[in-house]
Amino acid sequence: MNSQKNRGQTAPDVNLTDDPGTVPANLDALDDLPVAANQPLGLVETPDQLVDALALQAKLKPIPLGEAFVALDLLSVSQVNQALRRQKEDKNIPLGQILINSGMLSQADLQSALVRKMGYPLVDLKKFPFDFAAVRRIPQDLAMRLKALPLLEFPKALVVAMPDPLNFKGNQELEFCVGLKIIPVMANMEDLLVTIVRLHREIRMRGMLTTPEKAPIVKTSAPIADSRDAFQLAHELAKESMDQAHEDHSIEQSDSTLVNLINSMIKEASANNASDIHIEPYPERQKVLIRFRVDGVMRHYLELPMSSSSALVARIKIMCDLDISERRKPQDGKINFAKYGGFPLELRVATIPTNNGLEDVVMRLLASSKARSIDTISLSAANVKTLDRIIHRPSGMFLCVGPTGSGKTTTLHAALGHINHPDRKIWTAEDPVEITQTGLRQIQVNPKIGWTFATALRSLLRADPDVIMVGEIRDQETAEIAIEAALTGHLVLSTLHTNSAAETIVRLNDLGVDPFSFADSLQGILAQRLVRRLCPKCVTRTPLPDEVLVELIQDYQSALPEAHREHDYQTLTDIWTARYGLKGRLQHYHAPGCAHCADTGLKGRVGLHELMSSSTEIRQLVQHRARPRDLQAAAIIEGMRTLRQDGIEKVLAGITTLAEVRATTND
Repeated sequence: MNSQKNRGQTAPDVNLTDDPGTVPANLDALDDLPVAANQPLGLVETPDQLVDALALQAKLKPIPLGEAFVALDLLSVSQVNQALRRQKEDKNIPLGQILINSGMLSQADLQSALVRKMGYPLVDLKKFPFDFAAVRRIPQDLAMRLKALPLLEFPKALVVAMPDPLNFKGNQELEFCVGLKIIPVMANMEDLLVTIVRLHREIRMRGMLTTPEKAPIVKTSAPIADSRDAFQLAHELAKESMDQAHEDHSIEQSDSTLVNLINSMIKEASANNASDIHIEPYPERQKVLIRFRVDGVMRHYLELPMSSSSALVARIKIMCDLDISERRKPQDGKINFAKYGGFPLELRVATIPTNNGLEDVVMRLLASSKARSIDTISLSAANVKTLDRIIHRPSGMFLCVGPTGSGKTTTLHAALGHINHPDRKIWTAEDPVEITQTGLRQIQVNPKIGWTFATALRSLLRADPDVIMVGEIRDQETAEIAIEAALTGHLVLSTLHTNSAAETIVRLNDLGVDPFSFADSLQGILAQRLVRRLCPKCVTRTPLPDEVLVELIQDYQSALPEAHREHDYQTLTDIWTARYGLKGRLQHYHAPGCAHCADTGLKGRVGLHELMSSSTEIRQLVQHRARPRDLQAAAIIEGMRTLRQDGIEKVLAGITTLAEVRATTND
């Protein structure tokens, strides 16, 4: 590349053949590549076309850039010589950039000359499939500054798209950064900047490994529908911020770019199956970080200029009717996204004051959806049978427990859907109403006006119900009314935030409920968690090694009472082999990663469950305020499997991994 830089840059009035912009006739990395006889130079869309175009370019006779301009009738000889004289004054500016800055040439004209007369391939970034291993070679900040996007990587060279391939100083900086020879090709400037931002965002969102050979080639011609718009808007917002910086202005909440960006962000969060959007401003002029929670894991999405922070938060507050002037205390609200030109989607919004007078925003996506069948929520066959028996009883209380975001509402609606028949009157009191079903009478509670779960439950008892679902038991009053309803001939379903089925009893005792009344009303408690699934596209299996089987058995047996029959190693092995074995052998499942799962080996989530059914023994233990350990042991003897045990069986079935199970359960 240095030979290009030094060729004829100092001539005052030069012959056009002394022009600096020439192409080397020998590219070492491409000498042995085949040349397609009919391969046209110009727009390329695939790696194979790009390789052929580069090979053909390497065999072309060099032609001076100035001569190319004259041959295409873009400039006269005198105009080229005038530009060369200016270049002599500042050797760091490429000839093409001088011509563009002086108004003698447009960016399109420059690209046309480089393509038609000098053979530089012009890459269509909207169709080209990118290799993320190559993209990661150049950090995003450097790529944006130099306007350089890696496309292909060879053992000793890196093919990089840029608007001006004759920017020799930039090419040298890239060579120093990556330690490879830079082979420049051309791309549209606007497409280039947007694509750089989007690809690096995808790398962060997908949680890709740093090992280059693990990176898949992903064709970005079919991204999520609005992702291009979102990142174009982010780029425009950053430009607005830079333009206004010297005037000490900040972006307004009514700025159309910001408004469209928020809408696009929400749409992409929904398309990515994100459960939450986190907006995190940082002090000292750092960028605003936006992250999504996808499959329970936080993933980087986008960065915005700090000057957009206040306007971003204010716009979201306006969308959910909050006080934009109040920044010292937290606020809660909701956004009806359809009201702002989106699809039917509700978001629950929380603003949290943070250090340095800033505010974080967390938005939970509450997309309305249909209820699922109890056969599709990953309950084991035994748990489906037990749950079916519980929810078909005419009265009593059934509780679904677990942390926030563990799928409790989905499970309760699956149970309601199973018993939702015309001969039953079913009322629900929820906050918010996320899942709708025909035949259910659903109430949205509103604590701000005193319409709480407790008051709603009292009202529903006068509305001739057969089944009542209470979104959550949060206090003693709600718990006591729910127990009273269960004892007076109604089936009551609700949720609590507890770690296990047995610990739910302790939690209700702490709320102050009467243990005798609760014991009489209780029909069952289902504790659950969500873990990530193995990717169905790349999952593989091999015979389960003996040492892994021993580890699984020890883990499984740790919660079993001593007298339990599954404490015998061979008995448990035989049960598992009959249930999950393939040709008499248990299997070990592994997903190495693919484009479908963003190279993680995990895609989607599945539930782990422990279902404690009421019995005479359980009721007596509840009445005597027994310890959770004793309650759990009694339930296991009667057939319950703990969350960890249910997870281990799902590992043997090839649904998830042992690491996921251990990270989510406390056994």
